[in-house]
Amino acid sequence: MRIGFIGLGNMGRHMARHLIHAGHLVTVHDTRPEAGVEHLALGARWADSPAECARDAEFLITMLPNPRIVEDVLLRGGAAEALPEGALWIDMSTSTPAAADRVASDVLDARAVRRLDAPVSGMAHGADAGMLQIFVGGADDDFRIALPVFEAMGDPDRILHVGPLGAGYTVKLMINLLWFTHLVASSEVLAMGVKAGVDLGVLRSALLASPAASSFIERDLMSVLTDGDYDDSFAMALACKDLGLAVDLGRDVGVSTELSALVEQIYRRSKAQHGDLAGEMSPIRLYEALAGREFRLPNPTVAFDDATVTV
Repeated sequence: MRIGFIGLGNMGRHMARHLIHAGHLVTVHDTRPEAGVEHLALGARWADSPAECARDAEFLITMLPNPRIVEDVLLRGGAAEALPEGALWIDMSTSTPAAADRVASDVLDARAVRRLDAPVSGMAHGADAGMLQIFVGGADDDFRIALPVFEAMGDPDRILHVGPLGAGYTVKLMINLLWFTHLVASSEVLAMGVKAGVDLGVLRSALLASPAASSFIERDLMSVLTDGDYDDSFAMALACKDLGLAVDLGRDVGVSTELSALVEQIYRRSKAQHGDLAGEMSPIRLYEALAGREFRLPNPTVAFDDATVTV
């Protein structure tokens, strides 16, 4: 397949590399020419502009930071106009249906360019391993045509066709929103429990043994509890962007977002305090400050209910 790939950031650079290894003819573009050095060494071709990257592509993949940049690249960067008739645009950015619709109505629909939205989960390590989860919105025929491309970048068992155009964007925003909400709620619970005198490890084990158990408390939180790692592979600036998009979507579809808006406010307060590039789990630090201590487990096991629980 002839694939144009625009956006060689923390995620995109790995994704483009896997496409090259899979034998596709890949042309890459990024605002930073140095980002494409490893891809050129593997046989990719460099494009000096989004339009050049799209010109001969059967598939154009965009992996960009936000909807505004998606529109800039496709419209003002000329990629949409340059795509051959009948090509397939696959936007793997965390974006919104409205942004993609604006691109389509301005250029793509009149030229029979098809499209899929296919945002991903799995962070940079999942992209590096080629094991991303991919949520695809669009026509079933287009999904099936693009499936070998997705399988080069993602876990075949977790490439999900979630509905018509826009459904992929929506599912990804809802996943991020719920994860960020888990983080804030869990942090508040830990801060209250610890400040009230309960041992952190015992509290965590009690939560896991209860109906309040969650995969966040079981797995995701462990990077903080054991290593003090707040996951700087995904920056607070991006987390706040995703929360803003989710709240905007709620408004667009007429769903009240009191809780989501509060989570967004807490994330924005953490971003102001800890910086744009701080890790996405940095809001936990706000609650550590309230508790008067960092949330750390002193050893890998804690006693609970006369049993030893591995954490």
